[in-house]
Amino acid sequence: MLLLFFVAPFGMGMSEPIDQSVLFIRTEGKTIEFSVETATTDDQRSTGLMYRREMADDHGMIFLFKPERQVNFTMHNTYISLDMIFIRSDGTIESVLENTEPLEWGPYPSKGKVRAVLEINGGLAKKLGIKVGDRVEHLFFGNIGK
Repeated sequence: MLLLFFVAPFGMGMSEPIDQSVLFIRTEGKTIEFSVETATTDDQRSTGLMYRREMADDHGMIFLFKPERQVNFTMHNTYISLDMIFIRSDGTIESVLENTEPLEWGPYPSKGKVRAVLEINGGLAKKLGIKVGDRVEHLFFGNIGK
């Protein structure tokens, strides 16, 4: 008896719905606002921004982790260059990895333990002046407006 199985590639529309939220970055006297998709489950974090061909400059995706941990990211099946902003549990930026290469496996690691990673279009961090030590405000950190 011959059994045939079809396995859909992970991330091809098979992931669960994802929440939208607002995130602010405070840097050098200015506040930058992003509308972000919020990835909180293993499925959402694994799929990330795979298969996207474009993203608006005021949009991104934030990957949330509990507890704080060392993380490694990949650009597998990701067609747009991204900046990866690694964020500590207090909301400060731990490191910024600019202009990741589309479709590369990486890994793209944090330098230490982080609670979140924000992905935005490649080159935006430099263009907007986002740097290590800047403050990220989001409901996850409980620090909006503080």
